[in-house]
Amino acid sequence: MTGLCELSSYIGPMRLKNPVMPASGTFGYGEEYEDYVDLNRLGAVIVKTITLKPRIGSHPHRSTEVPSGLLANIGLQNVGIEGFIDEKLPYFGDIDTSLIVSIGGESIEEYVNLGKILNGHKRVDALELNISCPNVESGGIHFGVDPKVTRDLVTCVRDITEKALIVKLTPMVTDIRIFAEICQQCGADAVSLINGLPGMAIDVKARHSKLGRNIAGGLVGPAIKPFALYLVRQVCETVDIPVFGIGGISSTEDAMEFLIAGASAVEIGTWNFINPKITMEIIDGIEAYLLENNLHSISEVIGTLS
Repeated sequence: MTGLCELSSYIGPMRLKNPVMPASGTFGYGEEYEDYVDLNRLGAVIVKTITLKPRIGSHPHRSTEVPSGLLANIGLQNVGIEGFIDEKLPYFGDIDTSLIVSIGGESIEEYVNLGKILNGHKRVDALELNISCPNVESGGIHFGVDPKVTRDLVTCVRDITEKALIVKLTPMVTDIRIFAEICQQCGADAVSLINGLPGMAIDVKARHSKLGRNIAGGLVGPAIKPFALYLVRQVCETVDIPVFGIGGISSTEDAMEFLIAGASAVEIGTWNFINPKITMEIIDGIEAYLLENNLHSISEVIGTLS
Protein backbone atom coordinates (compact mmCIF):
# COMPACT_ATOMS: atom_id res chain seq x y z
CA MET A 1 0.00 0.00 0.00
CA THR A 2 1.56 3.30 -1.12
CA GLY A 3 -0.47 5.77 0.94
CA LEU A 4 -1.20 7.81 -2.20
CA CYS A 5 -4.95 7.22 -1.87
CA GLU A 6 -7.31 7.99 1.00
CA LEU A 7 -8.89 4.73 2.10
CA SER A 8 -10.03 5.66 5.60
CA SER A 9 -13.52 6.46 6.87
CA TYR A 10 -15.48 6.82 10.10
CA ILE A 11 -18.28 4.59 11.34
CA GLY A 12 -19.75 6.56 14.21
CA PRO A 13 -16.79 7.22 16.54
CA MET A 14 -14.69 4.41 15.01
CA ARG A 15 -12.04 5.06 12.37
CA LEU A 16 -11.43 2.46 9.69
CA LYS A 17 -7.99 2.63 8.06
CA ASN A 18 -9.50 1.12 4.93
CA PRO A 19 -12.72 -0.67 3.97
CA VAL A 20 -11.40 -4.25 4.30
CA MET A 21 -11.83 -6.52 7.32
CA PRO A 22 -12.41 -10.20 8.08
CA ALA A 23 -15.94 -11.38 8.78
CA SER A 24 -16.74 -12.65 12.26
CA GLY A 25 -16.34 -16.39 12.62
CA THR A 26 -13.70 -16.80 9.91
CA PHE A 27 -10.76 -15.12 11.64
CA GLY A 28 -10.82 -16.60 15.13
CA TYR A 29 -9.69 -14.01 17.64
CA GLY A 30 -7.23 -12.43 15.20
CA GLU A 31 -4.11 -13.92 16.74
CA GLU A 32 -4.52 -17.10 14.69
CA TYR A 33 -3.74 -15.18 11.48
CA GLU A 34 -0.70 -13.20 12.63
CA ASP A 35 1.68 -15.37 10.57
CA TYR A 36 -0.22 -14.57 7.37
CA VAL A 37 -1.68 -11.10 7.85
CA ASP A 38 -0.33 -7.79 9.11
CA LEU A 39 -3.24 -7.08 11.43
CA ASN A 40 -2.19 -3.43 11.63
CA ARG A 41 -3.06 -2.99 7.95
CA LEU A 42 -6.65 -4.18 8.25
CA GLY A 43 -9.50 -1.70 8.31
CA ALA A 44 -10.57 -3.47 11.48
CA VAL A 45 -10.46 -6.89 13.09
CA ILE A 46 -13.80 -8.55 13.83
CA VAL A 47 -13.49 -11.43 16.27
CA LYS A 48 -15.78 -14.45 16.37
CA THR A 49 -19.09 -14.03 18.19
CA ILE A 50 -18.75 -13.85 21.97
CA THR A 51 -21.49 -15.00 24.36
CA LEU A 52 -21.85 -14.54 28.12
CA LYS A 53 -20.88 -18.13 28.90
CA PRO A 54 -18.36 -20.29 27.02
CA ARG A 55 -19.86 -22.51 24.32
CA ILE A 56 -18.42 -25.78 23.07
CA GLY A 57 -20.27 -25.47 19.77
CA SER A 58 -21.89 -28.00 17.49
CA HIS A 59 -21.18 -31.70 17.12
CA PRO A 60 -18.92 -32.86 14.27
CA HIS A 61 -19.18 -32.65 11.33
CA ARG A 62 -19.25 -28.88 11.44
CA SER A 63 -18.54 -28.06 7.81
CA THR A 64 -18.61 -29.55 4.35
CA GLU A 65 -17.72 -28.23 0.92
CA VAL A 66 -20.49 -27.74 -1.61
CA PRO A 67 -20.34 -26.37 -5.18
CA SER A 68 -19.05 -22.77 -4.98
CA GLY A 69 -19.29 -22.62 -1.23
CA LEU A 70 -19.24 -24.11 2.22
CA LEU A 71 -21.91 -25.36 4.58
CA ALA A 72 -21.02 -24.73 8.20
CA ASN A 73 -22.64 -25.29 11.57
CA ILE A 74 -20.18 -24.14 14.23
CA GLY A 75 -22.67 -23.45 17.00
CA LEU A 76 -21.02 -20.20 18.15
CA GLN A 77 -18.13 -21.99 19.85
CA ASN A 78 -16.29 -19.37 21.91
CA VAL A 79 -14.49 -18.78 25.20
CA GLY A 80 -17.23 -16.60 26.73
CA ILE A 81 -16.94 -12.97 27.75
CA GLU A 82 -14.68 -13.56 30.77
CA GLY A 83 -12.35 -15.74 28.74
CA PHE A 84 -12.29 -13.19 25.94
CA ILE A 85 -11.41 -10.29 28.24
CA ASP A 86 -8.81 -12.24 30.23
CA GLU A 87 -7.23 -14.32 27.46
CA LYS A 88 -7.88 -12.69 24.08
CA LEU A 89 -8.33 -8.94 24.52
CA PRO A 90 -4.81 -8.26 25.89
CA TYR A 91 -3.34 -9.40 22.55
CA PHE A 92 -4.79 -6.30 20.90
CA GLY A 93 -2.85 -3.96 23.17
CA ASP A 94 -0.07 -3.83 20.56
CA ILE A 95 -2.32 -3.98 17.49
CA ASP A 96 -2.88 -0.61 15.82
CA THR A 97 -6.25 -1.04 14.17
CA SER A 98 -9.88 -0.92 15.22
CA LEU A 99 -11.35 -3.88 17.10
CA ILE A 100 -14.95 -4.93 16.55
CA VAL A 101 -16.42 -7.53 18.88
CA SER A 102 -19.33 -9.60 17.61
CA ILE A 103 -21.77 -10.49 20.39
CA GLY A 104 -24.65 -12.96 20.58
CA GLY A 105 -27.17 -14.02 23.20
CA GLU A 106 -30.34 -15.93 23.97
CA SER A 107 -32.16 -12.89 25.36
CA ILE A 108 -32.04 -9.11 25.07
CA GLU A 109 -30.71 -9.05 28.62
CA GLU A 110 -27.69 -11.11 27.57
CA TYR A 111 -26.87 -8.72 24.73
CA VAL A 112 -27.23 -5.78 27.10
CA ASN A 113 -24.97 -7.38 29.70
CA LEU A 114 -22.33 -8.07 27.06
CA GLY A 115 -22.60 -4.51 25.80
CA LYS A 116 -22.18 -3.10 29.30
CA ILE A 117 -19.11 -5.22 29.97
CA LEU A 118 -17.42 -4.33 26.69
CA ASN A 119 -18.34 -0.67 26.98
CA GLY A 120 -15.90 -0.49 29.88
CA HIS A 121 -12.94 -1.56 27.75
CA LYS A 122 -11.31 1.22 25.76
CA ARG A 123 -9.55 -1.22 23.42
CA VAL A 124 -12.92 -2.29 22.00
CA ASP A 125 -13.99 0.17 19.30
CA ALA A 126 -17.31 -1.29 18.17
CA LEU A 127 -19.90 -3.98 18.73
CA GLU A 128 -21.43 -6.04 15.94
CA LEU A 129 -24.75 -7.53 17.02
CA ASN A 130 -25.15 -11.04 15.63
CA ILE A 131 -28.95 -11.14 15.54
CA SER A 132 -29.11 -14.53 13.82
CA CYS A 133 -29.29 -16.13 17.26
CA PRO A 134 -32.42 -17.90 18.60
CA ASN A 135 -34.39 -15.83 21.11
CA VAL A 136 -35.22 -18.24 23.93
CA GLU A 137 -37.77 -15.79 25.35
CA SER A 138 -39.71 -15.91 22.07
CA GLY A 139 -39.74 -19.66 21.59
CA GLY A 140 -36.46 -19.86 19.72
CA ILE A 141 -37.36 -17.50 16.87
CA HIS A 142 -34.24 -15.69 15.67
CA PHE A 143 -33.92 -12.08 16.82
CA GLY A 144 -33.27 -10.92 13.28
CA VAL A 145 -36.54 -12.09 11.74
CA ASP A 146 -38.91 -10.29 14.13
CA PRO A 147 -39.10 -6.51 13.53
CA LYS A 148 -40.31 -5.73 17.05
CA VAL A 149 -37.63 -7.83 18.72
CA THR A 150 -34.98 -6.31 16.46
CA ARG A 151 -36.18 -2.83 17.42
CA ASP A 152 -36.17 -3.65 21.13
CA LEU A 153 -32.74 -5.27 20.97
CA VAL A 154 -30.99 -2.49 19.06
CA THR A 155 -32.63 0.19 21.22
CA CYS A 156 -31.58 -1.50 24.46
CA VAL A 157 -27.97 -2.01 23.39
CA ARG A 158 -27.73 1.51 21.96
CA ASP A 159 -28.84 2.89 25.32
CA ILE A 160 -25.96 1.31 27.23
CA THR A 161 -22.95 1.71 24.95
CA GLU A 162 -20.98 4.58 23.49
CA LYS A 163 -19.14 2.26 21.12
CA ALA A 164 -19.88 2.22 17.41
CA LEU A 165 -22.84 -0.13 16.94
CA ILE A 166 -23.17 -2.38 13.89
CA VAL A 167 -26.06 -4.78 13.37
CA LYS A 168 -25.48 -7.89 11.26
CA LEU A 169 -28.65 -8.68 9.35
CA THR A 170 -29.99 -12.05 8.29
CA PRO A 171 -31.23 -12.49 4.70
CA MET A 172 -34.00 -14.81 5.90
CA VAL A 173 -36.70 -12.14 5.98
CA THR A 174 -39.34 -10.94 3.53
CA ASP A 175 -37.78 -7.48 3.14
CA ILE A 176 -34.35 -6.83 4.62
CA ARG A 177 -34.76 -3.09 4.02
CA ILE A 178 -37.36 -2.91 6.80
CA PHE A 179 -34.85 -4.29 9.29
CA ALA A 180 -32.11 -1.93 8.10
CA GLU A 181 -34.46 1.01 8.58
CA ILE A 182 -35.32 -0.18 12.09
CA CYS A 183 -31.63 -0.35 12.96
CA GLN A 184 -31.09 3.18 11.66
CA GLN A 185 -34.08 4.51 13.59
CA CYS A 186 -32.79 2.90 16.79
CA GLY A 187 -29.37 4.48 16.59
CA ALA A 188 -27.19 1.87 14.91
CA ASP A 189 -24.10 3.37 13.29
CA ALA A 190 -24.05 0.78 10.51
CA VAL A 191 -25.55 -2.49 9.31
CA SER A 192 -23.65 -5.47 7.91
CA LEU A 193 -25.12 -8.00 5.51
CA ILE A 194 -25.59 -10.76 4.72
CA ASN A 195 -25.21 -13.64 7.11
CA GLY A 196 -25.22 -17.14 5.62
CA LEU A 197 -28.22 -18.79 3.97
CA PRO A 198 -29.58 -22.04 5.43
CA GLY A 199 -28.68 -25.14 3.48
CA MET A 200 -28.21 -28.90 3.49
CA ALA A 201 -26.02 -31.51 1.83
CA ILE A 202 -26.82 -35.23 1.89
CA ASP A 203 -24.57 -38.25 1.46
CA VAL A 204 -26.79 -40.33 -0.82
CA LYS A 205 -24.93 -43.58 -0.13
CA ALA A 206 -25.20 -43.35 3.64
CA ARG A 207 -28.46 -41.35 3.45
CA HIS A 208 -27.47 -38.95 6.16
CA SER A 209 -26.51 -35.31 6.33
CA LYS A 210 -22.95 -34.41 5.43
CA LEU A 211 -23.08 -32.27 8.57
CA GLY A 212 -23.89 -35.32 10.68
CA ARG A 213 -26.20 -34.70 13.62
CA ASN A 214 -26.37 -31.01 12.77
CA ILE A 215 -28.46 -31.78 9.65
CA ALA A 216 -28.29 -28.25 8.24
CA GLY A 217 -25.90 -25.30 8.28
CA GLY A 218 -25.22 -21.88 6.87
CA LEU A 219 -24.29 -21.61 3.19
CA VAL A 220 -21.40 -19.19 2.68
CA GLY A 221 -18.86 -18.50 -0.04
CA PRO A 222 -19.06 -17.45 -3.72
CA ALA A 223 -22.42 -19.19 -4.19
CA ILE A 224 -24.19 -16.44 -2.24
CA LYS A 225 -22.37 -13.41 -3.70
CA PRO A 226 -24.93 -12.33 -6.33
CA PHE A 227 -27.75 -12.50 -3.77
CA ALA A 228 -25.68 -10.66 -1.16
CA LEU A 229 -24.72 -7.96 -3.65
CA TYR A 230 -28.37 -7.47 -4.60
CA LEU A 231 -29.47 -7.08 -0.98
CA VAL A 232 -26.59 -4.73 -0.19
CA ARG A 233 -27.65 -2.51 -3.07
CA GLN A 234 -31.26 -2.52 -1.88
CA VAL A 235 -30.26 -1.54 1.64
CA CYS A 236 -27.84 1.15 0.45
CA GLU A 237 -30.69 2.76 -1.48
CA THR A 238 -32.89 2.69 1.65
CA VAL A 239 -30.80 3.87 4.61
CA ASP A 240 -28.32 6.68 5.19
CA ILE A 241 -26.05 4.84 7.62
CA PRO A 242 -23.02 2.92 6.31
CA VAL A 243 -23.46 -0.63 5.04
CA PHE A 244 -20.84 -3.36 5.34
CA GLY A 245 -21.07 -5.83 2.45
CA ILE A 246 -20.58 -9.52 3.18
CA GLY A 247 -21.05 -12.62 1.07
CA GLY A 248 -18.74 -14.61 -1.19
CA ILE A 249 -16.00 -12.01 -1.62
CA SER A 250 -12.86 -13.72 -2.89
CA SER A 251 -11.05 -11.05 -4.93
CA THR A 252 -10.50 -7.33 -5.36
CA GLU A 253 -13.09 -7.31 -8.14
CA ASP A 254 -15.67 -8.83 -5.81
CA ALA A 255 -14.91 -6.21 -3.17
CA MET A 256 -15.13 -3.40 -5.71
CA GLU A 257 -18.57 -4.62 -6.79
CA PHE A 258 -19.87 -4.21 -3.25
CA LEU A 259 -18.27 -0.77 -2.89
CA ILE A 260 -19.65 0.44 -6.21
CA ALA A 261 -23.07 -0.89 -5.15
CA GLY A 262 -22.88 1.41 -2.13
CA ALA A 263 -21.17 -0.52 0.67
CA SER A 264 -18.83 1.59 2.79
CA ALA A 265 -16.76 -1.45 3.75
CA VAL A 266 -16.51 -5.17 3.07
CA GLU A 267 -16.03 -8.20 5.27
CA ILE A 268 -14.14 -11.20 3.90
CA GLY A 269 -15.33 -14.56 5.20
CA THR A 270 -14.91 -18.01 3.69
CA TRP A 271 -11.95 -17.05 1.51
CA ASN A 272 -9.79 -16.54 4.60
CA PHE A 273 -9.75 -20.34 4.89
CA ILE A 274 -8.63 -20.80 1.28
CA ASN A 275 -6.18 -17.90 1.08
CA PRO A 276 -5.24 -16.53 4.51
CA LYS A 277 -3.62 -13.49 2.87
CA ILE A 278 -6.71 -12.48 0.90
CA THR A 279 -7.45 -9.38 3.00
CA MET A 280 -3.96 -8.01 2.32
CA GLU A 281 -4.33 -8.68 -1.40
CA ILE A 282 -7.68 -6.91 -1.54
CA ILE A 283 -6.38 -3.84 0.32
CA ASP A 284 -3.54 -3.58 -2.21
CA GLY A 285 -5.94 -4.27 -5.06
CA ILE A 286 -8.34 -1.50 -4.06
CA GLU A 287 -5.54 1.05 -3.94
CA ALA A 288 -4.27 -0.15 -7.33
CA TYR A 289 -7.79 0.26 -8.75
CA LEU A 290 -7.95 3.85 -7.50
CA LEU A 291 -4.54 4.71 -8.95
CA GLU A 292 -5.35 3.11 -12.30
CA ASN A 293 -8.54 5.15 -12.52
CA ASN A 294 -6.95 8.42 -11.39
CA LEU A 295 -8.99 8.48 -8.19
CA HIS A 296 -7.69 9.82 -4.90
CA SER A 297 -10.20 8.53 -2.35
CA ILE A 298 -12.34 5.47 -1.79
CA SER A 299 -15.27 7.86 -1.41
CA GLU A 300 -15.04 8.50 -5.17
CA VAL A 301 -16.03 4.87 -5.77
CA ILE A 302 -18.63 4.09 -3.11
CA GLY A 303 -22.18 4.11 -4.47
CA THR A 304 -21.22 5.05 -8.02
CA LEU A 305 -23.27 2.36 -9.75
CA SER A 306 -24.83 3.97 -12.82
